[in-house]
Amino acid sequence: METKKLLKTAETKLLKVTNRPGIIMQSGQGLNLMDTEGNEYLDFIGGWAVNCLGHSTKVIADVLAEQSRTLVNASPSFYNVPMLEYADLLTRHCCFDRVFFTSTGAEANEGAIKLARKYGSRFKNGASDIITTLRGFHGRTLTTMSATGKEEWEKLFEPKTGGFIKTIFNDIESVRQAVTENTCAIMIEPIQGEGGVNVADPDYVKKLRELCDKEDILLIFDEIQTGMGRTGKLFCYEHYGIEPDIMTLGKGIGGGFPLSALLAKERLNIFDPGDQGGTYTAQPLAMAVGLAVLRELLDKDLVMHTMKMGNLIMEKLTELSDRYEIKNIRGMGLLIAFDLTKTKGADFVAKCMKDKLLINSPKEMSIRLMPPLVVTEKEIEQAILIFKNNLAERQTA
Repeated sequence: METKKLLKTAETKLLKVTNRPGIIMQSGQGLNLMDTEGNEYLDFIGGWAVNCLGHSTKVIADVLAEQSRTLVNASPSFYNVPMLEYADLLTRHCCFDRVFFTSTGAEANEGAIKLARKYGSRFKNGASDIITTLRGFHGRTLTTMSATGKEEWEKLFEPKTGGFIKTIFNDIESVRQAVTENTCAIMIEPIQGEGGVNVADPDYVKKLRELCDKEDILLIFDEIQTGMGRTGKLFCYEHYGIEPDIMTLGKGIGGGFPLSALLAKERLNIFDPGDQGGTYTAQPLAMAVGLAVLRELLDKDLVMHTMKMGNLIMEKLTELSDRYEIKNIRGMGLLIAFDLTKTKGADFVAKCMKDKLLINSPKEMSIRLMPPLVVTEKEIEQAILIFKNNLAERQTA
């Protein structure tokens, strides 16, 4: 079908939930995406930090083909082999003892919220409040929207789920003031991705851990975007020298296949049968993919590669900032952002797209980079050259 006809279908048949450009992606390989008109784009969005191994990687294609011939879904009522192999490998490489596999980040965060409130009900006299942060992002279900700190969401879809107390990110005093006898957990992203790539200060995280220990409340790390090597450690909590009580994973965990996870310490293995579940939880296809992705991250030492490539991008952006409208370069590993002083982020994104580079603007004057973890020096140089050319045009206009 011709591109124009397909776009007409998009306009008339799809429920509109976001503004998409008038291009249709058809195939991908590595860091490259190809549209139906034959244009090739260098992808520094990576499916919103999802395609950690790049597009159409052989590792995932092979395991999907093999597992689909063996067992697609036995129902969540039964164990399956890749589920158990994956659970074992994942827990052996983190500080958590138990895992529950789901399909989306919001679903994993819902599970974390339920587990925290189960803990409050059982051990803290029914405590149910969960402290989150302004500009934090935890998902798009009603409950995870309630936990999210986006001001523009406050009045959407009311009444939403209650019991979420918003505090100031990196401000421990605002958290201390929010803690009451009804607090069961504190939930944060160690790096606020949708909020603009705001990195948690080490002292802030350390004091959160101390506060949780003192008040007997849980510390939840939402690592949907930061987990699975994205920040130069397998999990972002490792940068801080502390251990959360609960962690959620999504995005890169499946390398593009729908998969997420809720992990917890042994003492939080407290769900009663029927408390938690889902039709597609731990289905063999997703488990086989997740297992293959984690093995690839470990076997190819992609976490170290991520740190090296992230440092290179930071270095190149810093060089650009000496001459062009770039400031406040921030992030860890391959989750990086910078601010523009004159150009709006959406305009810069559009200009780079014309030059066949895909980037993201999470805030009005900010640019976010989330390339696959397999990005090369050559591809980074290519992206930086496009930045330089576009920034130069704006500076001399």
